[in-house]
Amino acid sequence: MLHETDEGHVRVLTIDRPEVRNAFDREHYLLLADAFRRAAGDASVHVIVVTGTGTVFSAGQDLKEMAAMMSGELVADGPHGFPALLTILEEIDKPVIAAVNGAGAGVGMTMLLHCDIVLVADTARLRVPFAEMGVPPEAASSVLMPQALGWQRAAELLFTARWVDAAEAVEIGLAMEMVPLADLMTTTMALAQRIAANQPAAVQSAKRLMLAARTDLSRAARAREDEAYKPLFARGGDA
Repeated sequence: MLHETDEGHVRVLTIDRPEVRNAFDREHYLLLADAFRRAAGDASVHVIVVTGTGTVFSAGQDLKEMAAMMSGELVADGPHGFPALLTILEEIDKPVIAAVNGAGAGVGMTMLLHCDIVLVADTARLRVPFAEMGVPPEAASSVLMPQALGWQRAAELLFTARWVDAAEAVEIGLAMEMVPLADLMTTTMALAQRIAANQPAAVQSAKRLMLAARTDLSRAARAREDEAYKPLFARGGDA
């Protein structure tokens, strides 16, 4: 499920699949992508906040679904929602703030690279598990992580697949601020409301100018990553 609530000019999108640690399947990628698109087209929404329910932000891809797709047991009957979500995150010209309420792995971490501001609870921890899983990086993380963290730090995290705690996430630039879990949404909403009080046209103009410097890089990286993934999803392949 995905919950949407408005507080003034701020829309809050809450990922709500606690039974699978807020992991994404095809349906929920599409739900979140659609929610971002509707928020983008709603003039009353000036800022978007994304968070998770419970004690986990998102465990990333639903691994049962991914295994079924890789084995050929599950054949997609329509477009997968993952590229739809990444495309809107690359294009949306309204500020997106992530309130990371707990663990984020896989896309639960890489989507943060597409958010404008990231606040993490002191209980949060983040991880890109691709090397351990035997799959390539995703969500343009192969270019956005070196861009955000520097080459060596990005390489170390991508190659080791280790966890990063909240304090380190702030130290290395994955997040802007760490706050106690109990204060996370209060702090996030105060920031969101402060941004929402400014002239939306000016804020969106600034966002578009910032995006112009990286959107082509992100799209090109995603295309390369998609090519690297193809052998894994070839039915009967050895990957």
